[in-house]
Amino acid sequence: MAKRDYYEVLGVGKNGSQEEIKKAYRKLALQFHPDKNPGDKQAEEKFKEAAEAYEILSDADKRARYDRYGHAGVDPNVGGFGGGSGGMTMEDIFQQFGDIFGDSGGAFESFFGGGRTGRTRSGGERGTNLRVKLALTLEEIATGVHKKIKVKKQTNCEVCGGSGAKDSGSVQTCGTCRGSGYVRQVRSTFLGQMQTTAPCPTCNGSGQTITAHCPKCKGDGRVYGEETIELDIPAGVEENIQLSLRGKGNAGKRGGPPGDLLVNVEEIPHDYLQRDGMNVVHELYLNFADASLGTSVEVPTIDGTVKIKIPAGTQSGKILRLKEKGLPSVQSYGRGDQLIHVNVWTPKKLTDEEKNLLEKLRAMPNFHPQPTKGEKGFFERMRDIFK
Repeated sequence: MAKRDYYEVLGVGKNGSQEEIKKAYRKLALQFHPDKNPGDKQAEEKFKEAAEAYEILSDADKRARYDRYGHAGVDPNVGGFGGGSGGMTMEDIFQQFGDIFGDSGGAFESFFGGGRTGRTRSGGERGTNLRVKLALTLEEIATGVHKKIKVKKQTNCEVCGGSGAKDSGSVQTCGTCRGSGYVRQVRSTFLGQMQTTAPCPTCNGSGQTITAHCPKCKGDGRVYGEETIELDIPAGVEENIQLSLRGKGNAGKRGGPPGDLLVNVEEIPHDYLQRDGMNVVHELYLNFADASLGTSVEVPTIDGTVKIKIPAGTQSGKILRLKEKGLPSVQSYGRGDQLIHVNVWTPKKLTDEEKNLLEKLRAMPNFHPQPTKGEKGFFERMRDIFK
Protein backbone atom coordinates (compact mmCIF):
# COMPACT_ATOMS: atom_id res chain seq x y z
CA MET A 1 0.00 0.00 0.00
CA ALA A 2 1.42 3.37 -1.06
CA LYS A 3 2.21 5.83 1.69
CA ARG A 4 0.05 8.91 1.98
CA ASP A 5 1.54 12.35 1.51
CA TYR A 6 2.95 13.53 4.85
CA TYR A 7 1.29 16.93 4.55
CA GLU A 8 -2.02 15.19 3.89
CA VAL A 9 -1.51 12.94 6.93
CA LEU A 10 -1.11 15.94 9.24
CA GLY A 11 -3.67 18.05 7.40
CA VAL A 12 -1.35 21.00 6.78
CA GLY A 13 -0.32 22.83 3.63
CA LYS A 14 3.14 22.50 2.09
CA ASN A 15 3.93 26.02 3.28
CA GLY A 16 2.82 25.25 6.83
CA SER A 17 5.01 26.63 9.63
CA GLN A 18 6.74 24.43 12.19
CA GLU A 19 4.25 25.57 14.80
CA GLU A 20 1.33 24.50 12.57
CA ILE A 21 2.96 21.12 11.94
CA LYS A 22 3.58 20.58 15.65
CA LYS A 23 0.03 21.59 16.55
CA ALA A 24 -1.46 19.28 13.88
CA TYR A 25 0.64 16.34 15.04
CA ARG A 26 -0.27 16.86 18.69
CA LYS A 27 -3.96 16.90 17.80
CA LEU A 28 -3.74 13.62 15.87
CA ALA A 29 -1.54 11.96 18.50
CA LEU A 30 -4.04 12.79 21.22
CA GLN A 31 -6.90 11.54 19.03
CA PHE A 32 -5.30 8.19 18.16
CA HIS A 33 -3.18 7.59 21.25
CA PRO A 34 -3.27 3.88 22.29
CA ASP A 35 -4.25 4.73 25.85
CA LYS A 36 -7.38 6.37 24.49
CA ASN A 37 -8.04 3.61 21.95
CA PRO A 38 -7.06 0.33 23.68
CA GLY A 39 -6.93 -2.63 21.30
CA ASP A 40 -7.75 -0.50 18.25
CA LYS A 41 -5.15 -1.50 15.64
CA GLN A 42 -6.41 1.07 13.13
CA ALA A 43 -5.97 3.88 15.64
CA GLU A 44 -2.48 2.61 16.46
CA GLU A 45 -1.52 2.66 12.77
CA LYS A 46 -2.81 6.22 12.41
CA PHE A 47 -0.83 7.15 15.54
CA LYS A 48 2.35 5.73 13.96
CA GLU A 49 1.57 7.33 10.59
CA ALA A 50 1.24 10.75 12.20
CA ALA A 51 4.51 10.25 14.11
CA GLU A 52 6.32 9.29 10.90
CA ALA A 53 4.99 12.37 9.11
CA TYR A 54 5.97 14.61 12.02
CA GLU A 55 9.47 13.10 12.22
CA ILE A 56 10.12 14.19 8.62
CA LEU A 57 8.32 17.53 8.47
CA SER A 58 9.64 18.78 11.83
CA ASP A 59 13.24 18.39 10.64
CA ALA A 60 14.37 21.08 8.19
CA ASP A 61 16.83 18.84 6.29
CA LYS A 62 14.46 15.88 6.03
CA ARG A 63 11.57 18.13 5.03
CA ALA A 64 13.67 19.67 2.25
CA ARG A 65 14.58 16.21 0.92
CA TYR A 66 10.95 15.11 1.10
CA ASP A 67 9.76 18.23 -0.74
CA ARG A 68 12.31 17.55 -3.48
CA TYR A 69 12.27 13.76 -3.82
CA GLY A 70 9.07 12.59 -2.12
CA HIS A 71 9.08 9.44 0.01
CA ALA A 72 12.14 8.13 -1.86
CA GLY A 73 14.18 10.96 -0.37
CA VAL A 74 13.57 9.95 3.24
CA ASP A 75 12.74 6.23 3.15
CA PRO A 76 15.60 4.07 4.56
CA ASN A 77 14.31 1.17 2.46
CA VAL A 78 14.86 3.13 -0.77
CA GLY A 79 18.59 3.15 -1.16
CA GLY A 80 19.83 4.67 2.05
CA PHE A 81 18.27 8.11 2.05
CA GLY A 82 17.03 7.38 5.52
CA GLY A 83 15.35 9.74 7.86
CA GLY A 84 11.93 8.09 7.78
CA SER A 85 10.51 6.00 10.60
CA GLY A 86 11.67 2.76 8.97
CA GLY A 87 9.57 0.59 11.27
CA MET A 88 9.38 3.03 14.17
CA THR A 89 8.05 1.33 17.30
CA MET A 90 5.75 2.80 19.89
CA GLU A 91 8.74 2.99 22.23
CA ASP A 92 10.64 5.03 19.63
CA ILE A 93 7.75 7.44 19.26
CA PHE A 94 7.47 8.14 22.97
CA GLN A 95 11.22 8.51 23.38
CA GLN A 96 11.51 10.96 20.49
CA PHE A 97 8.27 12.91 20.71
CA GLY A 98 7.12 12.64 24.30
CA ASP A 99 7.87 16.32 24.85
CA ILE A 100 5.28 17.24 22.19
CA PHE A 101 2.58 16.50 24.74
CA GLY A 102 4.14 18.66 27.43
CA ASP A 103 6.97 18.15 29.86
CA SER A 104 8.28 14.80 28.71
CA GLY A 105 4.95 13.12 28.65
CA GLY A 106 3.52 14.36 31.94
CA ALA A 107 0.60 15.92 30.10
CA PHE A 108 -0.26 12.51 28.68
CA GLU A 109 -0.37 10.96 32.11
CA SER A 110 -2.69 13.64 33.45
CA PHE A 111 -4.81 13.70 30.28
CA PHE A 112 -5.50 9.97 30.26
CA GLY A 113 -5.36 9.52 34.01
CA GLY A 114 -2.69 6.87 34.11
CA GLY A 115 0.73 5.65 33.13
CA ARG A 116 2.09 4.85 29.69
CA THR A 117 0.80 1.30 29.25
CA GLY A 118 4.14 -0.36 29.92
CA ARG A 119 6.28 2.00 27.86
CA THR A 120 9.56 2.69 29.63
CA ARG A 121 11.14 6.05 30.22
CA SER A 122 14.17 7.07 28.22
CA GLY A 123 17.32 6.23 30.19
CA GLY A 124 20.68 7.86 29.63
CA GLU A 125 21.62 10.47 27.06
CA ARG A 126 21.08 10.20 23.31
CA GLY A 127 24.22 9.62 21.27
CA THR A 128 25.50 12.33 18.96
CA ASN A 129 25.15 12.24 15.18
CA LEU A 130 28.11 11.37 12.97
CA ARG A 131 28.93 12.81 9.55
CA VAL A 132 30.93 10.97 6.91
CA LYS A 133 31.70 11.62 3.24
CA LEU A 134 31.07 8.99 0.58
CA ALA A 135 32.70 9.39 -2.85
CA LEU A 136 30.81 7.85 -5.79
CA THR A 137 31.66 7.46 -9.45
CA LEU A 138 29.26 8.61 -12.14
CA GLU A 139 28.65 4.95 -13.02
CA GLU A 140 27.68 4.17 -9.41
CA ILE A 141 25.35 7.15 -9.32
CA ALA A 142 23.73 6.01 -12.58
CA THR A 143 22.86 2.52 -11.36
CA GLY A 144 22.74 2.86 -7.59
CA VAL A 145 25.20 0.90 -5.48
CA HIS A 146 25.51 -1.15 -2.30
CA LYS A 147 28.33 0.12 -0.10
CA LYS A 148 30.09 -1.02 3.04
CA ILE A 149 31.78 1.71 5.04
CA LYS A 150 33.86 1.51 8.20
CA VAL A 151 32.94 4.11 10.79
CA LYS A 152 34.92 4.95 13.92
CA LYS A 153 32.37 5.72 16.60
CA GLN A 154 31.33 5.30 20.19
CA THR A 155 29.82 1.85 20.74
CA ASN A 156 28.14 0.24 23.70
CA CYS A 157 30.64 -1.14 26.21
CA GLU A 158 30.66 -4.94 25.83
CA VAL A 159 31.64 -5.46 29.50
CA CYS A 160 28.66 -3.68 31.08
CA GLY A 161 26.31 -3.82 28.10
CA GLY A 162 26.10 -0.04 28.02
CA SER A 163 24.81 0.40 31.57
CA GLY A 164 28.04 1.93 32.92
CA ALA A 165 27.77 -0.19 36.09
CA LYS A 166 30.37 -2.63 37.38
CA ASP A 167 27.70 -5.32 37.83
CA SER A 168 23.98 -5.65 38.47
CA GLY A 169 24.51 -5.09 42.18
CA SER A 170 26.05 -1.69 41.46
CA VAL A 171 22.75 -0.21 40.28
CA GLN A 172 20.16 1.13 42.68
CA THR A 173 16.92 3.04 42.46
CA CYS A 174 17.39 6.80 42.38
CA GLY A 175 16.55 8.31 45.76
CA THR A 176 15.44 11.64 44.29
CA CYS A 177 12.76 10.45 41.87
CA ARG A 178 12.29 6.99 43.48
CA GLY A 179 12.82 5.27 40.16
CA SER A 180 10.30 7.22 38.09
CA GLY A 181 12.94 9.21 36.21
CA TYR A 182 10.93 12.40 36.64
CA VAL A 183 10.35 14.98 39.33
CA ARG A 184 7.39 17.29 39.66
CA GLN A 185 7.96 20.98 40.13
CA VAL A 186 5.49 23.62 41.30
CA ARG A 187 6.04 27.15 40.00
CA SER A 188 4.21 30.32 40.82
CA THR A 189 3.09 32.38 37.83
CA PHE A 190 0.71 35.29 37.31
CA LEU A 191 -1.92 32.66 36.47
CA GLY A 192 -1.35 30.88 39.75
CA GLN A 193 0.65 27.80 40.62
CA MET A 194 1.69 25.58 37.69
CA GLN A 195 2.81 21.98 38.12
CA THR A 196 5.27 20.59 35.57
CA THR A 197 7.20 17.37 35.13
CA ALA A 198 10.89 17.31 34.27
CA PRO A 199 13.66 14.67 34.02
CA CYS A 200 15.25 13.94 37.36
CA PRO A 201 18.48 15.98 37.72
CA THR A 202 20.15 13.26 39.82
CA CYS A 203 19.75 10.31 37.43
CA ASN A 204 19.09 12.28 34.22
CA GLY A 205 15.78 10.51 33.77
CA SER A 206 17.06 6.93 34.01
CA GLY A 207 15.47 6.25 37.41
CA GLN A 208 18.69 4.59 38.60
CA THR A 209 22.04 5.58 40.06
CA ILE A 210 25.32 3.70 39.86
CA THR A 211 27.32 2.98 43.00
CA ALA A 212 30.33 1.37 41.26
CA HIS A 213 31.37 2.15 37.67
CA CYS A 214 32.38 -0.32 34.99
CA PRO A 215 36.22 -0.55 34.96
CA LYS A 216 36.40 -0.48 31.14
CA CYS A 217 34.15 2.46 30.24
CA LYS A 218 34.47 4.27 33.60
CA GLY A 219 30.70 4.53 33.96
CA ASP A 220 30.02 6.09 30.56
CA GLY A 221 28.57 2.91 29.04
CA ARG A 222 30.49 3.52 25.79
CA VAL A 223 33.91 2.84 24.32
CA TYR A 224 35.52 3.90 21.05
CA GLY A 225 35.35 1.27 18.36
CA GLU A 226 34.66 0.66 14.70
CA GLU A 227 31.59 -0.62 12.91
CA THR A 228 31.10 -1.74 9.31
CA ILE A 229 27.83 -0.30 8.05
CA GLU A 230 26.07 -1.37 4.86
CA LEU A 231 23.88 1.01 2.91
CA ASP A 232 22.14 1.11 -0.46
CA ILE A 233 22.63 4.29 -2.46
CA PRO A 234 19.71 5.02 -4.81
CA ALA A 235 20.36 5.75 -8.46
CA GLY A 236 20.43 9.44 -9.40
CA VAL A 237 21.67 10.97 -6.14
CA GLU A 238 23.33 14.36 -6.44
CA GLU A 239 26.51 15.72 -4.90
CA ASN A 240 26.12 17.23 -1.41
CA ILE A 241 22.86 15.39 -0.81
CA GLN A 242 22.74 14.02 2.71
CA LEU A 243 21.62 10.46 3.44
CA SER A 244 20.53 9.68 6.98
CA LEU A 245 20.85 6.27 8.63
CA ARG A 246 18.79 6.31 11.77
CA GLY A 247 20.44 4.87 14.88
CA LYS A 248 23.84 4.33 13.25
CA GLY A 249 25.63 7.23 14.96
CA ASN A 250 27.39 7.28 18.32
CA ALA A 251 25.94 5.05 21.01
CA GLY A 252 23.96 6.77 23.74
CA LYS A 253 25.40 7.33 27.19
CA ARG A 254 24.36 4.73 29.76
CA GLY A 255 21.89 2.97 27.51
CA GLY A 256 20.49 6.08 25.83
CA PRO A 257 19.32 5.85 22.20
CA PRO A 258 22.03 6.12 19.50
CA GLY A 259 22.45 9.10 17.22
CA ASP A 260 22.19 9.03 13.43
CA LEU A 261 24.82 8.59 10.75
CA LEU A 262 24.69 11.38 8.17
CA VAL A 263 26.33 10.49 4.85
CA ASN A 264 27.27 13.32 2.47
CA VAL A 265 27.62 12.23 -1.15
CA GLU A 266 30.56 13.43 -3.24
CA GLU A 267 30.94 12.82 -6.99
CA ILE A 268 34.29 11.61 -8.31
CA PRO A 269 35.09 13.57 -11.49
CA HIS A 270 34.74 11.47 -14.65
CA ASP A 271 37.55 11.41 -17.22
CA TYR A 272 35.27 12.12 -20.19
CA LEU A 273 31.80 13.05 -18.95
CA GLN A 274 30.46 15.98 -16.98
CA ARG A 275 27.18 15.99 -15.13
CA ASP A 276 24.52 18.62 -15.79
CA GLY A 277 21.49 17.70 -13.70
CA MET A 278 20.10 14.49 -15.17
CA ASN A 279 22.07 15.02 -18.40
CA VAL A 280 25.73 14.26 -19.00
CA VAL A 281 27.93 16.22 -21.41
CA HIS A 282 30.84 14.97 -23.52
CA GLU A 283 33.23 17.25 -25.39
CA LEU A 284 33.97 15.66 -28.79
CA TYR A 285 36.91 16.97 -30.83
CA LEU A 286 36.96 16.38 -34.59
CA ASN A 287 39.56 17.29 -37.17
CA PHE A 288 38.58 19.55 -40.04
CA ALA A 289 38.47 16.72 -42.59
CA ASP A 290 36.13 14.52 -40.51
CA ALA A 291 33.79 17.43 -39.82
CA SER A 292 33.71 18.30 -43.53
CA LEU A 293 33.40 14.79 -44.99
CA GLY A 294 31.50 13.09 -42.19
CA THR A 295 32.68 10.05 -40.25
CA SER A 296 31.81 7.54 -37.55
CA VAL A 297 33.37 7.85 -34.10
CA GLU A 298 33.16 6.08 -30.77
CA VAL A 299 32.15 8.17 -27.76
CA PRO A 300 32.13 7.21 -24.09
CA THR A 301 28.83 6.95 -22.21
CA ILE A 302 27.95 5.90 -18.67
CA ASP A 303 27.02 2.46 -20.05
CA GLY A 304 30.19 2.05 -22.17
CA THR A 305 31.30 3.28 -25.57
CA VAL A 306 28.86 3.69 -28.48
CA LYS A 307 29.46 4.45 -32.14
CA ILE A 308 27.77 7.50 -33.61
CA LYS A 309 27.63 8.97 -37.11
CA ILE A 310 28.90 12.48 -37.72
CA PRO A 311 27.08 14.05 -40.72
CA ALA A 312 29.14 15.73 -43.45
CA GLY A 313 29.41 19.47 -42.93
CA THR A 314 29.06 19.32 -39.15
CA GLN A 315 29.80 22.73 -37.65
CA SER A 316 31.86 23.38 -34.57
CA GLY A 317 29.55 23.96 -31.62
CA LYS A 318 26.85 21.59 -32.86
CA ILE A 319 25.26 19.54 -30.06
CA LEU A 320 24.26 15.94 -30.69
CA ARG A 321 21.88 14.18 -28.34
CA LEU A 322 21.83 10.53 -27.23
CA LYS A 323 18.38 9.92 -25.77
CA GLU A 324 18.19 8.42 -22.26
CA LYS A 325 21.96 7.98 -21.98
CA GLY A 326 22.11 10.33 -19.00
CA LEU A 327 21.29 9.81 -15.32
CA PRO A 328 18.03 8.58 -13.80
CA SER A 329 15.90 10.65 -11.50
CA VAL A 330 16.13 9.62 -7.87
CA GLN A 331 12.32 9.44 -7.97
CA SER A 332 12.46 7.09 -11.00
CA TYR A 333 10.78 9.62 -13.29
CA GLY A 334 12.69 8.87 -16.48
CA ARG A 335 16.32 9.36 -17.41
CA GLY A 336 18.32 12.25 -18.81
CA ASP A 337 20.22 12.42 -22.11
CA GLN A 338 23.85 12.55 -23.13
CA LEU A 339 24.78 15.74 -24.93
CA ILE A 340 27.76 15.64 -27.28
CA HIS A 341 29.31 19.03 -27.90
CA VAL A 342 31.22 19.02 -31.20
CA ASN A 343 34.47 20.96 -31.36
CA VAL A 344 36.29 21.21 -34.70
CA TRP A 345 39.96 21.11 -33.85
CA THR A 346 42.19 23.78 -35.37
CA PRO A 347 45.83 22.65 -35.51
CA LYS A 348 48.32 24.95 -33.80
CA LYS A 349 51.39 23.75 -35.69
CA LEU A 350 51.60 22.96 -39.43
CA THR A 351 54.22 21.46 -41.70
CA ASP A 352 55.15 23.20 -44.98
CA GLU A 353 53.16 20.61 -46.92
CA GLU A 354 50.09 21.17 -44.74
CA LYS A 355 50.39 24.93 -45.15
CA ASN A 356 50.54 24.60 -48.94
CA LEU A 357 47.42 22.42 -48.98
CA LEU A 358 45.50 24.85 -46.83
CA GLU A 359 46.60 27.78 -48.99
CA LYS A 360 45.05 26.04 -51.98
CA LEU A 361 41.83 25.32 -50.03
CA ARG A 362 41.60 28.89 -48.74
CA ALA A 363 40.98 30.22 -52.22
CA MET A 364 38.25 27.71 -53.09
CA PRO A 365 34.66 29.03 -52.90
CA ASN A 366 33.24 26.35 -50.60
CA PHE A 367 35.76 27.27 -47.91
CA HIS A 368 34.37 30.79 -47.57
CA PRO A 369 31.94 31.01 -44.61
CA GLN A 370 28.39 31.13 -45.93
CA PRO A 371 26.07 30.72 -42.91
CA THR A 372 22.41 30.18 -43.79
CA LYS A 373 19.34 31.31 -41.88
CA GLY A 374 19.02 27.77 -40.60
CA GLU A 375 22.38 27.93 -38.82
CA LYS A 376 21.86 28.52 -35.09
CA GLY A 377 24.14 30.60 -32.94
CA PHE A 378 25.49 29.57 -29.54
CA PHE A 379 22.64 31.04 -27.48
CA GLU A 380 19.98 29.47 -29.70
CA ARG A 381 21.63 26.06 -29.36
CA MET A 382 21.80 26.36 -25.58
CA ARG A 383 18.17 27.43 -25.46
CA ASP A 384 17.19 24.33 -27.46
CA ILE A 385 19.06 22.08 -25.05
CA PHE A 386 17.17 23.28 -21.99
CA LYS A 387 13.70 23.43 -23.52
